[in-house]
Amino acid sequence: LPGNNTYREQEKVFSKVLGLVSVSGRVLKVTALAGPYIPKAGDKIIGRVKDILISGWRMYTATAYSAVMNVRDATDRFIKKEEDLSQVLGIGEYVVMQITNVTSQNLIDVTMKGPGLRKITQGRVIQINSHKVPRVIGKKGSMITLLKNYTGCNITVGQNGLVWISGESAEKEYLAEQAIKRIEAKSHEEGLTEKMETFLKEHKK
Repeated sequence: LPGNNTYREQEKVFSKVLGLVSVSGRVLKVTALAGPYIPKAGDKIIGRVKDILISGWRMYTATAYSAVMNVRDATDRFIKKEEDLSQVLGIGEYVVMQITNVTSQNLIDVTMKGPGLRKITQGRVIQINSHKVPRVIGKKGSMITLLKNYTGCNITVGQNGLVWISGESAEKEYLAEQAIKRIEAKSHEEGLTEKMETFLKEHKK
């Protein structure tokens, strides 16, 4: 049966995109290797404060979509009307946030309230193709667990392709970054988890 990114013509199923094929039961799915991220409510993404508004912030999302976070979605603390919002979130600061709504005009509402959602105060943020996110996470989280175990870093992968890496040292963060970039480049290859384990064993200090 045709699933994501596929269509049927008579007895054959064709792919709409260049990508990786997977079979789930009787359903054939294709994960595209490239293309823009399409925001969906419930997605966890990483964004950067782009502008400070009267009652919140405009966030950069690494997409064609603009996101707005209201004050009530950023903090439980009572914010006075005249208070300087840059003391809560300043321009250029990164945030792990969740999409709560996507309008027909391609505007996104986001929140920082929820498990794992927070302002980023340390580590580094890198960007990968959003279509490679499933490969970085791996089946049942296998790849991301491998990366965390070998580098000792906390790694948060946003569905929009921004990745936050926070470790004990710049060297460990750099190893995690190199590994993630390697997964992005080799995402189409078979046996990638085993190849990445070999890479991490060789480069672990």
